[in-house]
This record gives sequence, structure tokens and C-alpha cells, in this order.
Amino acid sequence: MNKVEKYNKRAKEVDSLLCVGLDADIAKIPARFLEMENPQFEFNKWIIEETHEYAAAYKPNSAFYEARGDKGIRELKMTMEYLIKNHPDIFTILDAKRADIGNTNRGYVEFIFDWLGFDAVTLHPYLGQEAIQPFLDRTDKCSIILCRTSNSGAPEFQDLEVKGKPLWQIVAEEVMQKWNKNKNCMLVVGATYPEEMKKVREIAGDITFLVPGIGAQGGEVKDVMIAGQNREGLGLCINSARGIILSENPKEEAKKLREEIRKYK
Repeated sequence: MNKVEKYNKRAKEVDSLLCVGLDADIAKIPARFLEMENPQFEFNKWIIEETHEYAAAYKPNSAFYEARGDKGIRELKMTMEYLIKNHPDIFTILDAKRADIGNTNRGYVEFIFDWLGFDAVTLHPYLGQEAIQPFLDRTDKCSIILCRTSNSGAPEFQDLEVKGKPLWQIVAEEVMQKWNKNKNCMLVVGATYPEEMKKVREIAGDITFLVPGIGAQGGEVKDVMIAGQNREGLGLCINSARGIILSENPKEEAKKLREEIRKYK
């Protein structure tokens, strides 16, 4: 079972397409955790135990841990060790958006996949297939390629036309036709651009989309579910971070979003 299959298996088992973003911003987590020796880890552990029954995936953003130097990286690893030990069936993504030449990427591969132990990582496609081949070669892991991102500035480059097509469409076609030979790729497609998501689904068949942009960025679950589901009612990994982890009741917010997703399956 490769990692894409692991995600699908978990999604079916808990009837959920929810990814909880473990964006443990040290400036925003509740004060009670700041008094602990490992505040980000303790916060993450609490969030995981509050939400795991509704989650198909967890996605820490690397920036919130790197900002604290060795302490943050240690607590990110502690978080992964906790997930691997206690919830090994839940899909894990490091949102790191790596991009470099192939030789350097081998270091990222070893750090993210082997030392930290993540199932998947987000990647920029701008350097081309040759550069990210070390990630694609890891048939036991998943490469999640940025295609149509959720931020308001995305059109600046992603809408540029290349041979009569927007660049995001070219990315989707390249991943589908060439990069996904090992069936270990996913695409980042933002909730804030449902029309583009519909087009990417037409291009990409059943490939799974990691979907940021729900909630704080203005994306709507209904629009995503209509535009993005694949033929099996899967194909989506819908991320929410702040809306769940910084709420007064993360358990209830995770359940609420899971139920909204179910409504449109």
C-alpha cells in the first residue's frame, strides 16, 4: 500500500476528507501551553486527541517550527513520533513547499521522509521534473505538487498563458502525464478557485487534491465538493488549520467541518 492508498483507506474508514493543519503558531496557542517545556508539541498532542476521530490527515506547516530553531524542529519530530505511535493510520503531510536542484533535494528527502517520518511533502514545480525526481523516486512516499494555490496573489504567475493555456493547467497536465508514473503524486488546488479546480479534475482523473483555503481565506466546502470529488467520492484532502485549532472547541469544529464535507459527498 503506497501513501496515496493509505490516505484513501483512512478517508473511507472514518468517512472523512478532513485534513487538520497543525500550524502551532507560538504567538497564538493558548497561554497554558506556553508554561510547558514543549509547548508546540503539547498543543499538537491536545489537538490530535481532540480531532483524530474526524481527521483523515494532519498537516503541520514547517515555518511555525523552523521559526523556533532547534526547539521547534525537535517538537515537530516529537509530534510525528506521537502520531506514528498512536495514530499510524492517519496520513501526514509536511507543508514545506520545497524546491531546489536535484542534488540538494536529496537532503530534503532524507530529512522529511526518513528522519521526520512524514508520508508526504508539498513541492514547487518551477524547477521541473529533473529537480524533484528524488522525491518522485520515493515510491513509498507522496509528492504533493503546487498547481493552483489558494492565495490572492496566485494569478500573478499561475494565470500566465503558455502555448494558449494557463500555467496551472500546464502543471496539472505535466504531473498527470509524466510525473505521476509511480502513482505517488497529489496536487495542491485551492478552495478559493473552484472553477479552476473543476478543470484540474477533468485533466487529472482520480488524483487527490490537497485543498487549502477553506474558512479564513474564503473557500466554501460546497464549491470544493462539487468541483473536486473524483468518481469514488474521494480525491480531496480538505485542510483547515486556524478555524479548528485556534477555536474554543477544536473537537466540535472538526466534527462540524467533517459533517459539512459529508453532506456534499
